[in-house]
Amino acid sequence: MMKELLPSAIEDYEKIPFQDFATKAYLNYSMYVILDRALPHIGDGLKPVQRRIIFSMSQLGLLSTAKHKKSARTVGDVLGKFHPHGDSACYEAMVLMAQPFSLRYPLVDGQGNFGDPNDPKSFAAMRYTESKLSKYADIFLQELDQGTTDWVPNFDGTLEEPSLLPARLPNLLLNGSTGIAVGMATSIPPHNLREVANALIHLIDNEDSSVEKLCRFIKGPDFPTEAEIITPTQEILDMYQSGMGRIKMRARYHVENSELIFTALPHHASTEKIYEQIAAQMEDKKLPMISDIRDESDHEESTRLVIIPKSGRVDLNALTDHLFATTDLEKSFPVNMNMIGVNGKPQVKNLLTFLTEWLEFRAGTVRKKLNFKLNKINERLHILDGLLIAFLNIDEVIRIIRTSDHPKKDLIKAFSLSEAQAQSILDIRLRQLARLEEIRLKAEKKDLESQKDSLEIILGNETFFKDYIKEEIRSDAKEYGDKRRSPLKERKEAEKFSLMDVMDVEPVSVILSKKGWIRSAKGHDINPMSVKFLSGDSLLECLRTKNDKPVVFLDNMGRAYMLYPHSLPSARGNGEPLTGHLSIQPNAHIQYMLSAENDQYFLMGSNNGYGFIVKFEDLLTHFKNGKAVVSLKNDHELLAPDGIYDLEKDNILALTNKGRLLIFSLNQLPYLKKGQGNKIISIPEKEKLSPTPELLKFLRVLPEHAHIIIHSGKHLLKLSPGNQQDYSGMRGQRGKKLPRPYMNVDRVELIKVENADR
Repeated sequence: MMKELLPSAIEDYEKIPFQDFATKAYLNYSMYVILDRALPHIGDGLKPVQRRIIFSMSQLGLLSTAKHKKSARTVGDVLGKFHPHGDSACYEAMVLMAQPFSLRYPLVDGQGNFGDPNDPKSFAAMRYTESKLSKYADIFLQELDQGTTDWVPNFDGTLEEPSLLPARLPNLLLNGSTGIAVGMATSIPPHNLREVANALIHLIDNEDSSVEKLCRFIKGPDFPTEAEIITPTQEILDMYQSGMGRIKMRARYHVENSELIFTALPHHASTEKIYEQIAAQMEDKKLPMISDIRDESDHEESTRLVIIPKSGRVDLNALTDHLFATTDLEKSFPVNMNMIGVNGKPQVKNLLTFLTEWLEFRAGTVRKKLNFKLNKINERLHILDGLLIAFLNIDEVIRIIRTSDHPKKDLIKAFSLSEAQAQSILDIRLRQLARLEEIRLKAEKKDLESQKDSLEIILGNETFFKDYIKEEIRSDAKEYGDKRRSPLKERKEAEKFSLMDVMDVEPVSVILSKKGWIRSAKGHDINPMSVKFLSGDSLLECLRTKNDKPVVFLDNMGRAYMLYPHSLPSARGNGEPLTGHLSIQPNAHIQYMLSAENDQYFLMGSNNGYGFIVKFEDLLTHFKNGKAVVSLKNDHELLAPDGIYDLEKDNILALTNKGRLLIFSLNQLPYLKKGQGNKIISIPEKEKLSPTPELLKFLRVLPEHAHIIIHSGKHLLKLSPGNQQDYSGMRGQRGKKLPRPYMNVDRVELIKVENADR
């Protein structure tokens, strides 16, 4: 029963598959967002809400010559008549149109708090601010009542609003626009009015022009700020050719009493944010050459950021380069010249297509305006012809009016007039019957006929028509144009400091506990045995290095990790778990620490008897989870790395846990970046599989002429360079057994001397 009462439209919707309904509904929504909200039109360069604000303000009489009125008045009118959306969104759009730091040529002249560059959304509520249209907004309204645009019903059909405003200039290119629609976005930078006007005039005269030729006039975007545009000329040209790219801006500064004074920031950059960025680096000790930073911006100088170096010896060029590379003192802006074209479809357009299409729009608007004026002149001439007939026959006209019951019909019949002419005669007042009035009408007719001839010549001759458009553009450029604000400069790419550039180099001692707690102490005079640890923890290793040298950590899985000492906590406390800095696997733990010059070589090996030579720089990695260096299998263990003194003259000492000693030349081992390496000492399979397997226990670099002292319990075995020959051989050999009292080796000590005689 209920279903019979439902409207047929709802019944039809109920029969549509949900997938089809959702698809169609989303597409309709998408097109609405694209065409009616987010993307500007190429003609007037406005989004619907901006267009409605300007039109509504003109209807309220808030022109540039009027007094300011409360912004709430305008917002209420816009919402009630043309734009049924949220008042806060509408007011925010209006505020944006009034901010001189947001728009190159503001459309609204505001009084009160309309935000500031540091916080554009800090504007006062609309009940506190006042506004009117700016002088520049006249370009949208001067021709509005001259038949130049189509009028469409408003949202409830009670009023009409213009579908487009007849902009006399390409506002979309002058003020730019940003917006995010569904599946597409737009980001068009602002440009200088005079440059764009010159390009338009050139294009009118040269229809076969190119983007390259237009770029002789339009050098690049022109933002409201005076910061420099440092994008290379070729990249700007590529951007204009494709309609997509990036524009990079850099703050302007000067040096005053050895202090850096920044006076112009990139578009949409905030002194507050930049202040915070620099202060954070100072707190992290990344800018030790800066002693202070002050924000001295006020109403007189909207931007004045002062950076004070610690001394006059600071390289200011290097410092500014670092600041440009790491803060919003240098900022990039995406360019995506996506807009709704004359055909009503969204498209990314290059500069030539944009200007050509806008000129097409402007030519159509001007033609409508001239035809409208011509029609008005013809209508007035028609009326004047009737009035002059009446003055030539004034007595007869008066008689007909006095005696006739239907004077209009009789006048039309007597003098072959139109209804409009007859009505204008009947509307004449007695005082207008004077002789002077006839003279005035003849003068008016002569003037109108002259105007008519001029308009017909312009409309009938393409050259004159183009000259007319060019003259309008020149006139507007003279009235509204100004000098370029954003200078175009060629600058080298900014590079930030490396940590080493800004660090005061000093010796440090890195202390690692057995449970993986790390800390760094200043100086090398610290006694690691006196350092306190958490309950149940103790010292694993103490590495003496400098704070500008990377520290490599090697775990029992053969992976290498890297940290700088400056990033480690102070030794005043218990330190921090190394796992807070590195991503170490749960079943892994750090065994060794290394620090050296990048070209230092190390001997790496494992207790299964294999090893290789590696350079320190090959152990470095910026990945928190490290990188594999030594391949370990079957629970084999990594032996302590040993530094190499001389690749050509050093030897290798390999000693197993069962007292097998082999000494051979270092150059027999390969240089690798990672892997298992080559066999160092031969261990038979039966020895590996025995209940107490034989393993490589000590792997040391043996400098030339060094003495070996082997500690085995209370026994000491000293091997001078001459006695070492008994244990020398080739890589991969079995090695020779030590004397029985010395087979269970506890420690190997090497004493380096200058020559064999000592």
